[in-house]
Amino acid sequence: MTGRVAIIDTGCANLRSLVNAVKRLGIDPTVTADAREIKSASRLFLPGVGTAAALMQMIEERHLADTIREIRQPVLGICLGMQALCAKSEETGGVDLLGVIAADVRLMQTGSLPLPHMGWNETFFDEDAFLFKGLKAGTYFYYVHSYAVKVGSYTIARSDYGEAFSAAVGQDNFYGVQFHPEKSGASGARLIANFLEAA
Repeated sequence: MTGRVAIIDTGCANLRSLVNAVKRLGIDPTVTADAREIKSASRLFLPGVGTAAALMQMIEERHLADTIREIRQPVLGICLGMQALCAKSEETGGVDLLGVIAADVRLMQTGSLPLPHMGWNETFFDEDAFLFKGLKAGTYFYYVHSYAVKVGSYTIARSDYGEAFSAAVGQDNFYGVQFHPEKSGASGARLIANFLEAA
């Protein structure tokens, strides 16, 4: 891969694990909230933890919403960062998100299973999908979430926890994974490498 890798610093993410995961691939990422650095990067990560409302507030306060929407290079949202790419979340009474992926985020309907959905879970995908190159359908990734995106036309991977949900989504140059690849061992490292190496 040529060019610079940037991790967008929204102020609502634990960045250390992701920075270290990228460094283990021999790449030193830039952690930034600067619009110029974001626009000039060749690959971008959008991590996030916490609540959708807090994340969007931080994105707005840092004047990053339009910057992210206007990105034309590949972006990978992780966990809450994936959800932020969607249109709306029903969390905390309803939150408008970035709207670059035509999907909504809803509280998971898990029956008797507890929330949050926390731990390793099988993930199913087309093995030809570039993010999952070299991985087998049914690979386990690590999840921590209570809200999810239902399966739809934007879905490129799914998992099940009381109901089927989107484990990964994609639209245009924006991609997202509900799980944490940076905490998913060799399989997560492979996914990150696939994202960084894709043409």
